[in-house]
Amino acid sequence: MMSVDGIPGTAEVQRSIVDDGERWVSQLQDRGIAVYGHALAHADTATTVRVRDGQTLLSDGPFAETKEFIGGFQIIECGDMDEAVRIASDHPLARFHRIEVRPLAESA
Repeated sequence: MMSVDGIPGTAEVQRSIVDDGERWVSQLQDRGIAVYGHALAHADTATTVRVRDGQTLLSDGPFAETKEFIGGFQIIECGDMDEAVRIASDHPLARFHRIEVRPLAESA
């Protein structure tokens, strides 16, 4: 998951980072390790849902109050965590933001 709080710089810099990101995804696809990924709409579009005492409660925005938000995700197949970290470190947004790497939960 990519934590995003804005891409720094001019429109040219922003476009360059987006182009680099598209190349990064293409490289994952070419290697056959990209499973699924997608950008997410801005955090302002989020609705948080919770159920308490049988009532569905909604609130606007993400569940965490923070200036960073999850901007997208990419599911990849890797041999181990070290490989996943190397791949994440190649993402162009890693130069400006944080990228969280974690395995999928084991099925019960």
